[in-house]
This record gives sequence, C-alpha cells and structure tokens, in this order.
Amino acid sequence: MDDARRTRRKFLCDLAIGSGLLLPGCHRGEPAEGAAPADAAAPEGPADVTVRIAPVLADIAPDHTISTIGYNGTVPGPLIRLREGVAVTVDLFNETDSPELVHWHGQNIPASVDGATEEKSLIVPVHGHLRYRLTPQPAGARFVHTHAMPMSDLSRGTYTGQFAFVYIEPRSNPGQYDQEVFLATHEWEPYFTTMEEEEEPAPGATRPAPQRDAKANGWEIGYQRFTINGKCLGHGEPVRVKAGQRVLFHILNASATENIQLALAGHRFQVVALDGNAVPHPQPVEVLELGTAERVDAVVEMKNPGVWILGTPRDDDRKNGLGIVVEYANQKGKPVWTKPAKAAWDYTIFGEERPPSEPEESILLTFGKENGGAGGFNRWTINGRGFDERTEPRLLHRGRRYRLVFDNQTDDAHPVHLHRASFELTNVHGKATAGVMKDVVLVKGFTKVAVDFAPTIEGLSLFHCHQQLHMDYGFKMLFNVA
Repeated sequence: MDDARRTRRKFLCDLAIGSGLLLPGCHRGEPAEGAAPADAAAPEGPADVTVRIAPVLADIAPDHTISTIGYNGTVPGPLIRLREGVAVTVDLFNETDSPELVHWHGQNIPASVDGATEEKSLIVPVHGHLRYRLTPQPAGARFVHTHAMPMSDLSRGTYTGQFAFVYIEPRSNPGQYDQEVFLATHEWEPYFTTMEEEEEPAPGATRPAPQRDAKANGWEIGYQRFTINGKCLGHGEPVRVKAGQRVLFHILNASATENIQLALAGHRFQVVALDGNAVPHPQPVEVLELGTAERVDAVVEMKNPGVWILGTPRDDDRKNGLGIVVEYANQKGKPVWTKPAKAAWDYTIFGEERPPSEPEESILLTFGKENGGAGGFNRWTINGRGFDERTEPRLLHRGRRYRLVFDNQTDDAHPVHLHRASFELTNVHGKATAGVMKDVVLVKGFTKVAVDFAPTIEGLSLFHCHQQLHMDYGFKMLFNVA
C-alpha cells in the first residue's frame, strides 16, 4: 500500500473509531486525536440492533408481489424499540450492489452516524458492514430510513421499502392505553407523470395563491399501489380491537413524495403527540394529515363495535390500497367506510395560545421553484439557490435560539425536515403558537411557517424538503453548529 493510500486509510479508521464505528481492517490502538472516549467505542460481541439492507419480495396483495429493497427481509422493517438515554450497539449490513445510508430520523445524535452524505456521515459500503454506538434520544416515535439520493432512478432511495419504525421508550411511561398499534403508509410502483396533486388550502392563509407559472410543470411522481404496513386494503391481518379499549395508534407517513390524510370511519382520533413529541393540548380530530416523514400518535376510544376502514378520504387511493381494516372482537361483515367531513389540518390547535420566546436571531428561508418544463425536472431553491456542496454551510452557535422563517413562494406543499434537532412551531400561516415540538412541518403553498430551535450538538446538520424529488433536485442546505 503506497503512502497516500495508507494515509487515507488511517484517516478513515481514525474517523470511524472516533465516532464509535468499526470498519473492516480498522483496529483500536491508541485513540485518534479528538476521538470519543474509549467507552463510546462499539464493543465486540452481538449488536443490540441489526439492520440488514437486502432485496425483498413483498406480497402486498394475493396477486401482487413487489420486488424492492428492505430491512431484515420485511417491508416495513421490524419495529426497533429502544430506551431513552440507554446506549446501543448497531450493526448495519449492506447486501446490495449500491452504497447505502441509514438515517435515524428525529434523533439527536452525532453527524457521523446520522446517515447523510451531506453531513459527512460514513456510508454503508456495497456488500459491507458498519458497527457503531449511539444513545437514543429523545423519547417517542422516530423512524429509520435510507438517505440515498436516487435522482431519476425510481428503484432506489425512499421509493423502496427501506424504512422501519423506531420507538424510543421514555424514562417513565404512564401507559394510559390498553393496546398499541404501529401503522406505516407507503406507495409502490412509482412512475413519472405531468399531473400535479391538488393541495388542500392552508387554514387561515391571508394571501391568495397567484396564477400558476405559464411554463409547463416538470415531472411529478405517481403510484399504482398503496399500502399500510406493507399490505393493500383488504389484504393482510386487520387491526383487532375490543369494545371499551383505548388504542394508541402510532402512524408514520413513510412515503417518498406523498402528503396524506387518514380517517377511521365511526371514530375520532385524540392526537397526543406529533413527530413523537407530546403536544401541550391533545385534541380530537376526524381526519389526520401527515406530510412525508411526519408521525402522529393518537388515542382512539373503541366505542362503536363493527368492522371499519381506517384509510384515506381519496377514493382512488383507497381503492388502490391505502387503508387497513379495524375489526372489533366478535364482529364480522364487510368493512364499512364513511367519508369524513372536510376539515383543514391546523397544528396550532395542539399548541399554547401565547407568544413564543423571542429568538436571538431570525433566518429567512424562501422556497422557490424553477419549472422544468415538459420532459424536464423542476429545480428547487432556498433563497434563490439550489444545493451546492461547495457552498459554505450556514454557521450556527450551540445553545443560541434561532428562528427559521419558511416562506413558501411555490404552489407545492413542502414537508421540510431538520436533522439532529427538534424545533418549536411559533407561527403557522400567520397564527402565533408555542409548545408544539416537531422535526418535520408541512408548509403549504404560498404560506409562511416559523419555527424556533436551539442547536445542542456540534457539527453539520442537513435541512431539506422530505419530498424525495424536491430534495434530489436542489431543495436542501447545510447548517454547521459550532
């Protein structure tokens, strides 16, 4: 091995060991300069969590099998239960022919293990293995998913089955429910289309949407099939409940591109947490709305015996699979669907009616779109620029309170996500609020949303739209916390 290659290998090994990672051929000797303490290194022996990235055949309906990439042989991957603040050893195995990244969405962890190339996280190599140590935090419903950038390749990235619920048990849990159910939605057989989704209007929007750009819109993504927990509506096992139970539903929108609504015929949801974080004021709603990568925790009191459908109000999507049967004990018959009344989703009803604390600095982030035209891809910008890895990241200081103001100057709804931090909603479509903590917020077309956060972990943090096509074509930027 020549000197240049040896120097590069030593650098990667030092970086890996300092992050608690093991790479083939790396050995622990003297700790690298700036390395984590020895007890942070991943120990030998069995891992606490193992994720195998490999091809999967998913039977989403009796007559329909999807060939995809998944975790541990299933779609979605098996539920990963962790305990808040209790460190675990993680093994990642990549049994595919492409490099992969595993992103621990919603967790406050070092950039080295967060699973994003923009943050210089280590990659799971082709037919390779990584091992590292992480401390799960904060408590609540999180998830894990690929962070590969597929661009125009609809067989990679979040179009695949690479996702799984991660539930971080709080240090103390009152357990005010009788049954816990995890539901993850996803779409299959993506294709390029020029059709745009009609967006529900934002509540309280004060300015009308201008006319759409006269230039033809670029490619969008459509889907043939929809599933909950890897099964189309009417296939797979129903959610079985008993009359009088309080059932806690953990719901994840694991789509690559779709923002969705869900309702449970004959019942209401008592929303208790958003993105895994308890809300100040739980509220009953008939319809849930989840942008891509959002999670909702909601309790349903089972007081209406029967066989019901939990699904999308969009008739075509529900017929193509986006739903699941909820069946009471000793009840049989055809599942019933009742279309709910239209209602605008409003984050602020779960928050506190008080002005938020004043930030030390405000940062305006204006979202823009450059229409791709027929046969092209739209380009997405933040403050007039698409992502460029050569651009110096925006410097932030640990512990300083920042206000990010999202000004959406496009006709698309954007589920925007900040890595390695949670933020507090402070103004939604002109309405002040406080106390609602999230890591994804859906910013409707031609509206503004403001959020506050104080970075706690140093290093690079990625901000992006979680709509895969938007992120691939420019909608992301980097912060650097010092």
